[in-house]
Order: sequence, then C-alpha cells, then structure tokens
Amino acid sequence: MPARTGTAHVVTTTRKYKDQVYRTHLLRRSYREDGVVKNETLGNLSHLPEALIEIIRRSLKGETFVPLGEAFEVTRSRAHGHVQAVATAMQRLGFASLIASKPSRERDLVLAMVAARIAAPHTKLATTRWWHTSTLAEDFGVTEANENDLYAAMDWLLARQGTIQKKLAARHLSAGGLVLYDLSSSYFEGSTCPLAKLGYSRDGKKGLLQVNYGLLTDARGCPVAVSVHEGNVADSQTFMPEVRRLQEEFGLSRLVMVGDRGMISSKAIDQMREGGDLGWITALKSASIRPLLEQGQLQLGLFDERNLLELSSPDYPGERLVACRNPELARLRAHKREELLAATEACLQPIVARVQAGKLAGRDQIGLRVGKVIDKYKVAKHFALSIDDAAFTFSRNSEGIAREAALDGLYIIRTSVSAAQMDSAECVRNYKALANVERAFRSLKTVDLKVRPIHHRTADRVRAHILLCMLAYYVEWHMREAWRELMFADPDQAAKATRDPVAPAVRSAAALAKAARHTLDDGTPVHSFSSLMAELAAIVRNTCRTPSAGAEVPTFELVTTANAKQKQALDLLQQIRV
Repeated sequence: MPARTGTAHVVTTTRKYKDQVYRTHLLRRSYREDGVVKNETLGNLSHLPEALIEIIRRSLKGETFVPLGEAFEVTRSRAHGHVQAVATAMQRLGFASLIASKPSRERDLVLAMVAARIAAPHTKLATTRWWHTSTLAEDFGVTEANENDLYAAMDWLLARQGTIQKKLAARHLSAGGLVLYDLSSSYFEGSTCPLAKLGYSRDGKKGLLQVNYGLLTDARGCPVAVSVHEGNVADSQTFMPEVRRLQEEFGLSRLVMVGDRGMISSKAIDQMREGGDLGWITALKSASIRPLLEQGQLQLGLFDERNLLELSSPDYPGERLVACRNPELARLRAHKREELLAATEACLQPIVARVQAGKLAGRDQIGLRVGKVIDKYKVAKHFALSIDDAAFTFSRNSEGIAREAALDGLYIIRTSVSAAQMDSAECVRNYKALANVERAFRSLKTVDLKVRPIHHRTADRVRAHILLCMLAYYVEWHMREAWRELMFADPDQAAKATRDPVAPAVRSAAALAKAARHTLDDGTPVHSFSSLMAELAAIVRNTCRTPSAGAEVPTFELVTTANAKQKQALDLLQQIRV
C-alpha cells in the first residue's frame, strides 16, 4: 500500500465546560485518498507553550525561522520619544513660521537649539555633542553643525527678535487686554560681559555679577516678549520702556498693565495717565497703606464680615482701591515676626551677659558688637536699645510691633480700570495672575530650561541666549497645558474665575487626589514635566541590519512601540491649538 502524502497543519478547537474554557491544539494532516479528502491526527500539541505552537503553525505554512542574532542586529539606538514630543508641539504651534517665514539653515539650527533646551539643556558645545545621542540632530537636519554654527545662528536669531515678538504679541495679546510684566535675574560665570553688574540677586547669589531680564506674558502666563538689562537696573526703570514697546512696536494703544508694587511706580503711573488709553493694576506698599488707616479712609472693623472692600482716596484720584484681608496670611506673618523677634533676642542676650560680666565695655565697643547682630533678621526697628560704657539693655518696641501687626494679612490693590470693565474680585484675581510670570521664571531658571549660570561673554550673545530660553519656554508652556491631566497640575482651571480671590487658594478635588495618591485614576504614576519627558525618551529609534550580508548591507530602522502612557502623552500634544 503506498505511503500517504498530504499537508500537515495545526487545528485549534475551543469548548466550554462548567464555566471553564478549554483549548485543544492538534497536529493534523490532510490527504486525498481515492479522490476523497481525508484528515488524520498526528499528535496533540496542547501541552506545549502557546508561543511554540504558533511557531509550529507558521512553520507548517512555509515560514523559515533562524536564530534572532542571525536575522538582524541593532547597530545603533537613539532616544527618540521626547524629541518627537517637542517636534509635535512645535508643529502644532507653527513654531518654524514664527522664527522665519522661509526655510533656512539658520532657522533649522534655532529650532534644534530650542528643542534641545527643552529636552536636555546644555551649553552650546555640549549641545552639539548631546543631540547625536538622540534623534534630534537627524530629525532637525543639523547633524553637521558645530558650536560656531550655533553661535552664528544665535546672532541671526537676535536680529529677528523684534519680528518674532510682534508675531507672538499678535497671537496672544489683544487691545484692552491684560499684559503681565515682571523682572528677574540670573548670575554669570565670568566677569567680562558688559551686562554683568552687581545688583539685587533673586537667585540668592550675593556677590556674584548678574543680568536682569523682564518677561511680558498674557494673562495666562504664556510668554510673549523678553528684554535684557544690566544687573544693577531697578525694576521700575524697566517698566515704561516695555509699555512703550507694547504701544509702538506691537500696536496696542489700549491695554491694562499688571505689575507688582515695586514695578509700577507713581512716576510710571503719571506717565501712563498721559500716554493714552492705558490702565494698570498694582498694589500699595505697606508705607502707603498706613496713612489710609490713620486718616480713617480704611477701617479695619469693616473686615469683620467680609474679606474684600472697595474704597477711594483723594491721594489716588481717578483710581479704585480694593482692600483685602486674609486671616490665614495674618496668622502666618504674626508667627513669622515672633520667630524673628525671638531669634534677634537670642543674638542680643549673649552681649548683655558679656557686658554684665565685664568682658565687654565701652559705648563704642558695645555699640559695634550690637550693630553686627541687631538687624540680622531685619527686625531692628522693633527694638529699643540702651547702651552705656558699662551697660547694655534692650526691649521690644511694643507700640511699633502693634502698628505693624495691624497690617498683617492686609493688602490693597490699586487700579485705574473702571468697575464696569472689571469688578473688585476680578481686579484681585488679575493682580494675583502675576504668579503665572513667577512660574515662568521658575521653569526658565531651574530644572527645566536652566537659563543660569550664563557663560556667554558678549552682551548680544547673552541677549540671544535668554531669547532662546524664552522661546523654549513658549513651547514648553503649551506642552504643560496639554499634559495637565497627566501631571500634578490642577486640571480645573475654569474654577479660578469663581473662587474667593482673597481666601487661600484651594486646589480642586481631582488635583488633591492626585497629590495624595501620587497616581492617576488609571493607577499609573502622576508625572512632573521632566519625568514625563524621561518616560517618552524610553521610545528609541533602532538602526538594524542583517549581519550575514556583510558590512555594506543597507540598514533599516525600528522605533519602539509606545506604551499606553506614552501614546496618551503624544496624542494630547496633537490637541494643542494656537
């Protein structure tokens, strides 16, 4: 009898018995006998692993399998996902056309530097080395660039600053709308830059040369323009030039400027009164609040049943004053003042003991020693001192402390905007929106964009560096907004418009839940911006080839398949709208 021939294959059957599902894998052969197709079972494969059964199934269909190492090898792997995220945000924002309407080598280099500043901020030399470890250099077309090319592109960018910022202002500022402005500083490495001066250090780096830079944003904190000043320039000196720029360069004849109490000076307000349809929102300094109390124009008893009231004063003609009292802030300030007073007393007490023991004598010597410690905690005004040749005593100035305590938790918003245009609560909210600019400075200066320390030596290179950082923050700001639901940020931004503007800020229930659990509703971790970028960087682009074909064989690329969280983050960026 001739041997039977035919085709082998794997047949899988499924049956359910008592709520259990059973799968059976049989190796079967189909053959033809006397013109009739028949089947026979050659073996039961059900005891084998599913993966091995699948290989047998595919092999019987004609596929050839070889060891993985012989099939192909990975010759290069580069981080890609975080670069893809930044490129997606730039594309959604039309960022390239903001920099220049026509493609050019300089534009490509600027786009690459902005993307690198977001993904991994380095010096320009380090950037040209780092971006080859990712897909950034290839995707942005700058694989051959060196640090001199980057410096030349920075010079090209600085020449276009005015045009770029006009485009940003046209996008995000409107006639009669709010414009936020604040000033910060960063320190230098080196001493040759003409902008490097000693001044008030907001970085806490006393004795280091620094540069000041002012940031203009819309009401949300989205950056529009940046200006750079010498490190010893006062806040108020930079304000009016920015107002004139908004009017003359950006074409905004009507606007409302928002600045803190040290920014918008009385002189600036006088100039704005003469400068057209300009409004302002700022706050009074403590020294200006006290006369309102003493003259009876502000009565603290009115705060017994409310925390916000509006008043007027002949000292501020044509303006509205919105007084606010925050009890929580009052308690914090009282507690802090008591701590500082006690710490100062602890410094003074050893001097009293030395004088009493005869170890320190003479009015001049005692006064010199007291002078070194009395204002260490900035509360010298609250102490009465008595110094003689052989005696030293001190006591608290109870009357002065009480006068200051009366202002605890009290602040007054000063505005020229009419009540019909903006009610009292909205005035307070808009003043507090300056926190959005402070948030921008934190991102610029710390873990994200690292504008500091500044290594450039010429004034124009420093200006270009700070402009690059501002443009990077522009992209990052939109990425942060798109990723709110994945990060610790409060997703309920609309509620800010109805919350009590004076009471301490309260986060939404969703934000509090994220902060308490450190997880999202789906059980995955809550991210910061940097950790989410690191998560995306795990998506890599692999360059592969078949090793058996020799060194000249063409390569092909495989990109890591995004996991659910990575895909969600990339999809959210597609929702960015200008």
